[in-house]
Amino acid sequence: MSRYLLLFLLALLLSTRVAAQGGQPAVLRVLVPTDAAPMAYHDETGRLTGFSVEVVRALCAEIRATCQFDVTNQDEFLDRLQQGRADLAASGVFEMPELRGKLPQANPYYRSLSLWLAGQDVPPGRAGLRVAVVQGSIQEDYARRQGWEPRPVRNSRELKRVLLGGEAQAALVPMIVALHMQKSEAFRRLGLLPTVLRAPELGGDVSFSISPRRPELRQEINMALDRIKRNGAYDRINSRFLPFRVS
Repeated sequence: MSRYLLLFLLALLLSTRVAAQGGQPAVLRVLVPTDAAPMAYHDETGRLTGFSVEVVRALCAEIRATCQFDVTNQDEFLDRLQQGRADLAASGVFEMPELRGKLPQANPYYRSLSLWLAGQDVPPGRAGLRVAVVQGSIQEDYARRQGWEPRPVRNSRELKRVLLGGEAQAALVPMIVALHMQKSEAFRRLGLLPTVLRAPELGGDVSFSISPRRPELRQEINMALDRIKRNGAYDRINSRFLPFRVS
């Protein structure tokens, strides 16, 4: 290799590194579920916000990346991440059990609890109750073990439908889902009372899913998550969107 060619290649390598460090910031392509308040939603000005969205924005600031959000149906998350058409999934309404074991996961960014939603005359514990649950969730497994009759649903819209239509007598859902449904006036008119079920198997850690084509993101996201928890940014986001501590 000639001396001039070697110098050219070295210069090209150095310029690439400089661009990566001091040029345009990296772009982090983030999938966000639709209709997912308080985790992800558009506010009255049309701006995308919510607990999960603002946590991702804080992470992007820490790793000096530009967030590029794509609001889409959760059914598309797995394929798009596996195909490298997105880098991160900011899940939050449901725990998305279909992603477990199929994608790299960052460290948990919140811990989910479970709420029993029912009328005063329908306490948890009676065998044969028709209970709405998220399909494939830890709540569905628990309901079956209790001898209840699960009514599996795929999203919050179906959950409201089966409760409003009387197809289920109660619901067992993650606390975040219960908060989301409370935004519906029709749902509030049902007068369902929330009860936290403290069974250990009904709590679970929720993490961001990462594209297998971006494995290096796991360490970057984990380190950034630690930093925003130490510097108070995470707690400020928690207080802004949720009425309880989730870390």
